[in-house]
Amino acid sequence: MTLGELRPRRVITPVLLVAAWEAGSRTGLIPATKLSAPSEVLATGVRLAADGTLGAHLLDSLTRAVVGLAVGGVLAVALGAAAGLLRLGDDLVDPPVQAARMLPHLGLVPLLIIWVGIGEELKITLVALGAFFPIYFNTYAGIRDIDERLVEAARACGLTAWERLRHVVLPGALPSLFLGLRLAIGAAWLSLVVGEQVNAQTGIGFLMMEAREFSQTDVVVLGLLVYALLGLASDLLLRAGERRALRWRRGLRAT
Repeated sequence: MTLGELRPRRVITPVLLVAAWEAGSRTGLIPATKLSAPSEVLATGVRLAADGTLGAHLLDSLTRAVVGLAVGGVLAVALGAAAGLLRLGDDLVDPPVQAARMLPHLGLVPLLIIWVGIGEELKITLVALGAFFPIYFNTYAGIRDIDERLVEAARACGLTAWERLRHVVLPGALPSLFLGLRLAIGAAWLSLVVGEQVNAQTGIGFLMMEAREFSQTDVVVLGLLVYALLGLASDLLLRAGERRALRWRRGLRAT
């Protein structure tokens, strides 16, 4: 979706909600000690951005998210492809991954603290775990859902194994892979929120936890908005990349 294709109606509901929130705060229906007004949150954001505080914490959060997403994504694509393409990989890789996905990865925090400590490794590991499972399962499903007759036709046309992988398997699995990436990004940000609240000294999560100590609800809400905007921006970028990579596919359009 380009900026020119954005429909004005999509912003009506958010604008109404923010207006109601501001009105509730100004009339006293929403106590400032419980939830700061949007105008106050905006002013706090401008102040923290101007003195460089917000940018420094944002950069640290982005670094953790990118590194964790890269680690989890590479592992997930490699193992998902191995399990989807090879019978041996399916037998050796898929059963433990299927069992592990039943465990809520955020519940592993106590164990991860023992294994990797409470430093950067913990935060990156949590993000990598959150991103791993959506990408793995969608890579696996994308490969397995490819019509076997297409592969046979490519083999009959004389394509080598690498050419079949490049011209049949990869295009067929891309839609599922992009779906997995979009789900993984959401899980990665969620994991980062939790990870940055465990002995962090920098990051948006740390900023929020520090603000909680002083009941600064404007900073806490600002942190939540930053996380939401980061998730929205990354999803929009990924959707743009998906449309570019899958120009050959025509999906159903809403009427």
